[in-house]
Amino acid sequence: MKSKQPRKQRKERFTAPLHRRQKYMHAPLSKELREEMNRRSAQVRRGDTVKVVRGDHAGSEGEVEDADLKRGTIAVTGVSVFRADGTEVPRQIHPSNVIITKLELDDERRKEIFSR
Repeated sequence: MKSKQPRKQRKERFTAPLHRRQKYMHAPLSKELREEMNRRSAQVRRGDTVKVVRGDHAGSEGEVEDADLKRGTIAVTGVSVFRADGTEVPRQIHPSNVIITKLELDDERRKEIFSR
C-alpha cells in the first residue's frame, strides 16, 4: 500500500479484488503449531479447527464451515445465534479473532507450504 492515510487504507481494503482479499484471511497459529510449522500465522480455510478467543463465543472450538472472502469472515461449527423468528444461523467471525489449533493438510500445495 502506498498511502499512509487511514481513509485510503480502508478504501483499498474494502474495494480490493477477491484474490487480494485472500491475504486478509490469516489467523495466528496455536503455540504448538507455531513450533511445529515455524510460522506465526496461516490462512484460514474450510476444514481447519479453530478456537474463538474474542467476542461472545470466546472459548468455543470448532471446524471452519465457510470462509467468506467478500465479507472477510468465517463461520465456525458450534458458533451460532438465533434470529427473531427462532431459526439458528451461523455467527460470522473475523479471522483475527480466532486461533488455528489444527490445520487441514489434504491439499498438496498447502502441505508443501508447511513442510518447508
